[in-house]
Amino acid sequence: MSKSSSNSSDSSQKKSNGDLSLLIKEADEKKMNGEHQEAILICERVLTQDLNCTEALEEIGDNYLSLRQYDKAKKALTRAIKLNPRSPNANYLIGFVYSALGEWKKSIEYLEKADSIEPNHPEILRCLGWSIFHEGQRKRGIIILERALNLGANDPLILSDLGVCYLNEKNFDRASYLFKKVLEIEPHNEKAQECLNAVRFFQKEFKKFRQKHS
Repeated sequence: MSKSSSNSSDSSQKKSNGDLSLLIKEADEKKMNGEHQEAILICERVLTQDLNCTEALEEIGDNYLSLRQYDKAKKALTRAIKLNPRSPNANYLIGFVYSALGEWKKSIEYLEKADSIEPNHPEILRCLGWSIFHEGQRKRGIIILERALNLGANDPLILSDLGVCYLNEKNFDRASYLFKKVLEIEPHNEKAQECLNAVRFFQKEFKKFRQKHS
């Protein structure tokens, strides 16, 4: 092969990679706007040009996760992990899928892998703590969620998940503080308001119960 033809080939490859990166970026923007089907179609276009594009597979999995189409999400993410077993994003996303399905042990397995690859990531720790709590290791789950909160103090998702766990543990004061914090950040967060109302209700009922049996 001549030098000029080699340079031409390299230039075409770089252009192709650049085009795919732009498509991935476009898909990510669609996802952030809630246009999940459109994002999936863009990523499928990427895969017609590069079957082994893990970023495209991760995006597809993430969008199907948002659409609650868990089997399709799992299929795309399993393929991404086969191509790149050390992708923190793919391991986190499939761990999230198993958490949504209530398959806590599998969820923990993938989320711990994601955490080992990318330590101290608040979102990974949030999901890991939630899965560990619901798997039955409640104290450990809360400790991990508190770690996540230390890293992302104003993250409404971390605050809410930790609040729900403390509500389950009947630590009403801590739960109340966390849900109030969510409402400071997001005043129209209906779920946080409902949870805060539940805290107040159970707080009163628990107080009555203790007075009755004291």
